[in-house]
Parts: sequence; C-alpha cells; structure tokens
Amino acid sequence: MRARKRAARLAEGQARRLKAERRENRRRRLRALFRLRRRGTGRISPRRSRAERAGIVLVAAALLFLTWFYLDSFPAQLAITVLLAVASPALIVLTLDRRTR
Repeated sequence: MRARKRAARLAEGQARRLKAERRENRRRRLRALFRLRRRGTGRISPRRSRAERAGIVLVAAALLFLTWFYLDSFPAQLAITVLLAVASPALIVLTLDRRTR
C-alpha cells in the first residue's frame, strides 16, 4: 500500500516537473523572440546628455524656422536645409565632443 502511494507521489512530482520545464522553455522561447535589443554606444553613458540633445534639436529647428520664414527664394531655402542636414553632424562633433586633443 505504501509503495503504491509512494509511486503515485513520485509520478505526480515527475509530471509537475515536466510541466514546469515545458512552461519555462515556452517562456524562454517567447522572451528570445520578443526580446528588445538595446543598441547603445558601447559606453557606460550615452554620448550626448539629454540637455545637449535638446539644444541640438532646438538650434536646428530655430535655424530651419528662420530660413523658411525670412528667405523668399525656394532654392536658397532648400540649399540651407540640405546644408544644415549634411553639416550638422560634423559641427556637433566639433563643438560638443568631450575628447581632449
């Protein structure tokens, strides 16, 4: 009698372990599928602070507003907009880069 009860308990424990393993494997697979990949700079802190990023956006928006509001020539407006888009990364690195020369 005790041997049968023991066998039943062992079988029930084995079934619970298998069910838990399957559930954990399913969770692991779902996490792997929907894992958000964080792409950083490869550094501990971000390259630009929040204030620097806000300043960059505000200066660029102000320059674009002034260009499109005060210039009447469409080719000039377009040229300054393209120039701002192309030259701004270099200007940002030159003015805000923290490396010592």
